Amino acid sequence: MPQQLQTIIENLQSFGPRKLGMMAAVAAIVLAVIGLGAAYLNRPTYETLYVGLERSDVNQIGVVLGEAGIPFDIGSDGTSVMVPVGKTANARMLLAEKGLPTSSNAGYELFDNVGSLGLTSFMQQITRVRALEGEIARTIQSINGIRAARVHIVLPERANFRREEQPPSASVVIRASNDIDSVKSAMSIRQLVAAAVPGLSADKVTVLDSSGNLLAAGDDPVNSSASRSLGVEHTVETQIEENIRRALAPYLGPDNFRASVKADINTDAKQTEETIFDPESRVERSVQVVRSNENSNRRDAAAPATVEQNLPEANLTPAEGPQSTEQNERKEETTNYEINSKRIATVSNGYTVTKMSIAVVVNQQRLTEILGKDATPEMIAQRVADIQKVVASATGFDQGRGDLINVSAVEFIDGLDGVQVPQPGMLDALGQHIGTIINAAAFVVVVFLVAFFGLRPMVASLTGNSSSSSSAFELPSPGFDDMPGSLPLPGLANLGGGQPFQLPPLDDNPMDDLRWKLKPAPQERLARMVDLNEERTALILRKWAHQEAAG
Repeated sequence: MPQQLQTIIENLQSFGPRKLGMMAAVAAIVLAVIGLGAAYLNRPTYETLYVGLERSDVNQIGVVLGEAGIPFDIGSDGTSVMVPVGKTANARMLLAEKGLPTSSNAGYELFDNVGSLGLTSFMQQITRVRALEGEIARTIQSINGIRAARVHIVLPERANFRREEQPPSASVVIRASNDIDSVKSAMSIRQLVAAAVPGLSADKVTVLDSSGNLLAAGDDPVNSSASRSLGVEHTVETQIEENIRRALAPYLGPDNFRASVKADINTDAKQTEETIFDPESRVERSVQVVRSNENSNRRDAAAPATVEQNLPEANLTPAEGPQSTEQNERKEETTNYEINSKRIATVSNGYTVTKMSIAVVVNQQRLTEILGKDATPEMIAQRVADIQKVVASATGFDQGRGDLINVSAVEFIDGLDGVQVPQPGMLDALGQHIGTIINAAAFVVVVFLVAFFGLRPMVASLTGNSSSSSSAFELPSPGFDDMPGSLPLPGLANLGGGQPFQLPPLDDNPMDDLRWKLKPAPQERLARMVDLNEERTALILRKWAHQEAAG
């Protein structure tokens, strides 16, 4: 065995089992830390392969990539798959061969694999409904913030002997991100589905989220009269307040006044029908003319009253009687006129402001600055009256309608100018940097453990100071059995078990000098013994005194 190796083995054996165990533990910890750090720093960089996948697709993709020996990782949301940089193209080609990812929202491509032979009308209807559901689900997923969607459509069957036809209905389940308004998205989705399915109305579409919360169902409460009135009222009040702000901000500043408006709005729908007749404007509709002429002649012949009438075979010539002639002519004309009329039908779905109350408070300090130091209460009151006139003009104030307006000058409280934006607190900042803090704390703990349990015992073992190395792990009770020197106390020649008090060596060895400096003096050790246990110290001193007297 070489001399150098023999020397190393002897030096290691001189340390003892305890020191060798500590050194082995320190070496194992250092190697473990180095190995973990190397594994963390040398791990491959991943890039996104697919995002927005279903769980079934993620499972199938994981099985295929695992069989092909391609490392992969799944995102924290469970819908994305990542592979090492440089292997994205190979992974996509491999998955394309397997037909992955297969989206459950299949659309009209379902008809590509449907054969006409043996296909019944029921199967055709089911395939059509599935294709329509898949196409609508794809469109819903294209909306910003919608991660996944599933659509169910119920189309009624047509029957010849059914009196009332059942209307179609639909239900939609969505999974949305937290940064969008799910209720507004649900309203849009209802209109989308209703427009995509023939005969489907929006009130027959039910929308839920992935947590089972009902977002929209039945008659839309947003379109109700009460909600519409509240929305119109809020819009009118906001617009009037904006008019006040635009009128007073250049003069007072945006932070020196506050305005509040309460408007009573009437949103009742009105339908007015009016018919107007104009007698001055007439048009001939029809003219009827009837004409008649009558002519009549009348003549009377009578026998004369003579004796000859009584004679037989007498031929008497009748005498001419009175004669009359009558002629009548009649003309009748009828004209029908059409009276001019106008019919007006008015439908109003707007709103009417029935009453308005306006309150404006102005910072009195700002008015004083504008008027100067010599401003009097009368001057301030006059300026407030001028501001009230400006506000009345900007808001359309109508006293006959019963509107109220009040402008006052008051002292503003400091710190309430505008809306205070909440600053992130300590807990928010701590939550944002909790990962960095944990990594830094872990690094500090590892460094401390390595320094305390590794470097310090190693230095102590190299210096040969067993007492200092033992003090690094435990605090033993001081005794007099391991004292190397004696104390020059009166009446005691030796206080160290008969061993004379030794002075530090006068050589140039720095390690021995360091050893003597680290080891406490006998006087200090005796004082520590007295502090810990006075009775035991007294017994030891008596024993030493008795041994010295006997000697």
